[in-house]
Amino acid sequence: MAQANNPGETKTKFVKETIDQISKLHFSNEKTKFTPDALIMTTEMTRIYVLEAATRAATQAKSEGNKTVELEHVEKILPEVLLAFS
Repeated sequence: MAQANNPGETKTKFVKETIDQISKLHFSNEKTKFTPDALIMTTEMTRIYVLEAATRAATQAKSEGNKTVELEHVEKILPEVLLAFS
C-alpha cells in the first residue's frame, strides 16, 4: 500500500464485483441487489474504512516501537474505529 496522509491519495483499489458478492452472502432475499450508484458508494466506503483501520493500526504499532502491524494492534484500535464509523 502506498503511504499517504490522505486516504484519497492511496493507490488502493477495491473491486466492485467483490463487494457485491460479499454483500450477497448477507442478503436475506436472493433478488436483493445494489443499484450501480449504491455499489460504487459501498465500495468506496469499504475502502475508506479499511484504510482508516490500517492507518490507525500502523500508528499504534509505531507508538509501541514496532515496524510491523500485528493482530494485537488491530485489536487495540478496533473499538475506536467502530465508534468513529457508527
